[in-house]
Amino acid sequence: MSEENLQVLYNVTVSVDVEKSEEWLAWMKEVHIPDVMRSGFFLESKISKVLGHEEGGKTFAILYLCKDMTTYNDYQENASPALQKHHTELFGKYTVAFRTLLHVHQSF
Repeated sequence: MSEENLQVLYNVTVSVDVEKSEEWLAWMKEVHIPDVMRSGFFLESKISKVLGHEEGGKTFAILYLCKDMTTYNDYQENASPALQKHHTELFGKYTVAFRTLLHVHQSF
């Protein structure tokens, strides 16, 4: 199977200022992640707290599973800009995010 046809894990790791972390987490669970899932591009999602001591913030990883790279690219083009804009408007000055893409070679 070519890598283009492999499932894609889209990981968004976000560090959130402590004073905004509970509000941000509630919004992610109640609004943002459901909105991303309703976009129809992802098969499933998970949000996790990164373990460890952080200075001034809490770090979370949000994983979205996508059917393939074509579907992920469609998400980036058609849904992601508005969703990221909404996040930035509400929490941009309280968060720092980085994104990682992974091909899923096998699930067990």
